[in-house]
Amino acid sequence: MGIRGACTLRKRQVLVFFVLLGLSWADTESTRYFVAEETEIGSFVTNLARDLGLEVEEMSSREARVVSDDNEKHLYLDLRTGDLLLNKKLDREELCGSTEPCVLHFQVVLENPLQFFRAELHIRDINDHSPTFLDKEILIKISESATIGTTILIENAQDLDVGSNSLQNYTISPNSHFYIKIQDNEDGKIYPELVLDRALDHEEAPELTLTLTALDGGSPPRSGTTLVLIKVLDINDNAPEFVQNLYEVQVQEDTPIGSWIITISAKDLDTGNYGKIWYTFFHASEDIRKTFEINSISGEVNLRSQLDFEIIQSYSINIQATDGGGLSEKCTLLVKVLDINDNPPEITISSITKTIPENASETLVALFSVRDQDSGDNGRILCSIQDDLPFILKPTFKNFFTLVSEKALDRESRAKYNITITVTDLGTPRLKTEYSITVLISDVNDNVPAFTQVSYTLMVRENNQPALQIGSVSATDRDSGTNAQITYSLLPNQDPHLPLASLVSINADNGQLFALRALDFEALQAFEFHVGATDQGSPALSSQTLVRVMVLDENDNPPFLLYPMQNASAPCTELVPRAAEQGYLVTKVVAVDGDSGQNAWLSYQLLKATEPGLFGVWAHNGESGLGT
Repeated sequence: MGIRGACTLRKRQVLVFFVLLGLSWADTESTRYFVAEETEIGSFVTNLARDLGLEVEEMSSREARVVSDDNEKHLYLDLRTGDLLLNKKLDREELCGSTEPCVLHFQVVLENPLQFFRAELHIRDINDHSPTFLDKEILIKISESATIGTTILIENAQDLDVGSNSLQNYTISPNSHFYIKIQDNEDGKIYPELVLDRALDHEEAPELTLTLTALDGGSPPRSGTTLVLIKVLDINDNAPEFVQNLYEVQVQEDTPIGSWIITISAKDLDTGNYGKIWYTFFHASEDIRKTFEINSISGEVNLRSQLDFEIIQSYSINIQATDGGGLSEKCTLLVKVLDINDNPPEITISSITKTIPENASETLVALFSVRDQDSGDNGRILCSIQDDLPFILKPTFKNFFTLVSEKALDRESRAKYNITITVTDLGTPRLKTEYSITVLISDVNDNVPAFTQVSYTLMVRENNQPALQIGSVSATDRDSGTNAQITYSLLPNQDPHLPLASLVSINADNGQLFALRALDFEALQAFEFHVGATDQGSPALSSQTLVRVMVLDENDNPPFLLYPMQNASAPCTELVPRAAEQGYLVTKVVAVDGDSGQNAWLSYQLLKATEPGLFGVWAHNGESGLGT
């Protein structure tokens, strides 16, 4: 594992020092693609599906996307074809300045499973900038006593292009005194030097005006010009001398505009006008001239515009001291910008999933990157989320992280999580940035319907009206939506002799039970059946309960005489001995009743007799005798 800086990961806290991680599931080699700058939007770069060895349908199903390291959307991935296209025109000079090669790093992210593929887009330079001089006119003062071969340094031109398209040559307009010599510098740039080829005469020509042309190497080449005004001076034999050749100073980036930075000092042994010194910036870039200014008389260097460590960390400034006779000397001022903690950490979300299914472990919620433009401890980052959540942060590579669920979640226990990603730097004072994500847990049909009772007992009186509601059953489902919508049904009866379908029905929506016909206690005293509750999930889940129906008796049957036998044509005759005494049992009336309980209790009484006092009947057993 290659590490730049240091990184510490503790449970949900990640300390980032811009870590370069090698993942077993990410390509370690970067694929290179090339495109010329200023290419039109929508231009074809490559077919990523072919390069990654994937089908176009797989690219779409795995939610393939392109994430640039600078979080800019330079590229667009067409999931219908797998083509990688330009999303905007690319300006190489704006993106990379003078850096060569100009490379934009990006990653192709695939999900299910999560994979990263590194790639580079190399931007080729085109010759779209002409050389330019910062000064429209260059003033040079030279003594008439200058010897042939005297070299005079001239301000160089600027060309934003690189390589063969950059600045390649200088020419001077035809004249009888000077020619141009090209000087290669350590920074790879070329600088023009004006070389005296013929002696000057102040009286003959006190001033010369020449045209300096800068040419680049493009095809066709571009050029830029400036006027060189040469003033021929009388003799001055002492050039200024600086106290030191190199000045160094450190300045905090929050230093107020107008602040004094340093004073540069030079001396000239000449007197009068030849001993007077003027200070100027020499070979200074546009950035230097916009940021600093020098007092031409005192040599004081002051701040002209705000410093920003995150953009430029140091300035190397060439300062020229020129006396009244045109002689000059130069020194170098090195300004080092000191960083302060003035940039809070930045969070850039590349992808986010705000709804995840329950029962799924390690589900990707968000892919994001963090950065802090400060340096040192000011740029070191601590990344964390709350401790009491079933989610964790995982570093991927460089400054990218994934937020994933730590385990399978249960929607019925908690349906929503508010996650706050907190990124804090280690500067003084510490700065932090927070990003809140609300994650909803979508329902999975993992709960069966549950009846409120293990079994139900219903009471109904016989001779009821058909379609009478005799009761209801109820079940609940902890799931939500269609997974919690319950349908009730009568389950197939196991008793082949019980015509359940003609006895009861159930409302499928609310579980209400109805008697389809009048029940007869004497024919059916009780029966039972099972009711099922099924949800609308996929696959559907169901449960069942037992329902017992008790038929209550009504007094709907009259007593029936078994003895003596009923005969409408002839009465029943019993013989009694003449000597029978009081209490003699003559006969016993036997009757039955089809009802039950109190409805079947019988009592007997004598309704009619020719001699009422001679015979009697016991009320409870129907025995009839003399004088009873």
